[in-house]
Amino acid sequence: MGSRLDVIGIGNAIVDVVARAPDALLAEVGLAKGSMTLIDAARADTLRARAEAAVEVSGGSAANTMVGAARLGSAAGYVGKVRGDAAGAAFRHDIEAAGVRFPTPAAKAGAPTARCIIFVTPDAQRTMGTHLGACVELGPGDIDPAFIASAPLLYLEGYLWDPPAAKEAFRKALEIAHGAGGRVCLSLSDSFCVERHRAELRALVADEIDVLFANEDEAMALYEVGSFEAALAAARDDCAICAITRSEKGSVVAGQGEAHTIAAAPVARVVDTTGAGDLYAAGFLAGLARGFDLARCGRLAALAAGEIIGHAGARPEADIAPFVDASALLPAS
Repeated sequence: MGSRLDVIGIGNAIVDVVARAPDALLAEVGLAKGSMTLIDAARADTLRARAEAAVEVSGGSAANTMVGAARLGSAAGYVGKVRGDAAGAAFRHDIEAAGVRFPTPAAKAGAPTARCIIFVTPDAQRTMGTHLGACVELGPGDIDPAFIASAPLLYLEGYLWDPPAAKEAFRKALEIAHGAGGRVCLSLSDSFCVERHRAELRALVADEIDVLFANEDEAMALYEVGSFEAALAAARDDCAICAITRSEKGSVVAGQGEAHTIAAAPVARVVDTTGAGDLYAAGFLAGLARGFDLARCGRLAALAAGEIIGHAGARPEADIAPFVDASALLPAS
């Protein structure tokens, strides 16, 4: 299906509604701080009404990652389901304008394009209520074998484990990628998602995943351990490569018999952590696609994540392409 790509992401295609909010609002609307909660259409409308001065932007975890990878010079593709409505058209325009190939046809009927209401508290933490809408219609029929086989890296978001049909699509794509000699990468996405599907995700990570992305809380939740060190050891046993982020402590990248502690990129002011993990993955994948060593992949990932937390929204505002060269100049870990 056309020229080869570097990486393809599969995820929930979502329009983000981002608003600033005090901590008290989260308690009022019944959302656990820092979590992603699945909600129905009615509750989405209720939360949207509480999201004052909100900004609407195309989002979705894997979509953000593919946009970041494209902005770093990688040839990226995306699979996700939108409805043929105004929001779906906006999502398609935005991701294709970013240079990401997006061949998935829009649904002609059914639920509307997904929305995620994101409340950003004063500490820059984000709390999300997500109505999956058309995302739940993503299924095995949307997986084009030739498209999936056209990239050596397949990136999957853990949120796909919630809708049953998407889970089937996930497994089909994984099988195709491995059959074509590609590497399968997984982001655990959210500790609450991990808790919902821990047993299945543990088996998946151990048996099928080549590159694991997680933050510290997600990794500890997956392995039901009480320390970062124990989670890292378990992840290293399961996967060829793992990259675990630790907020201001940076990240640890391990694999191929080595481990590197990567410092967080300096940021003048943390404004919004939405998309930090997505852009970290974008940088790491862009490095892998270029054949960088693991330490340099981690440094590129840190630079990309640092850009995203310096402003509101989950997609880069600055030109991040220079980070590719800059990652070679940073001190080794």
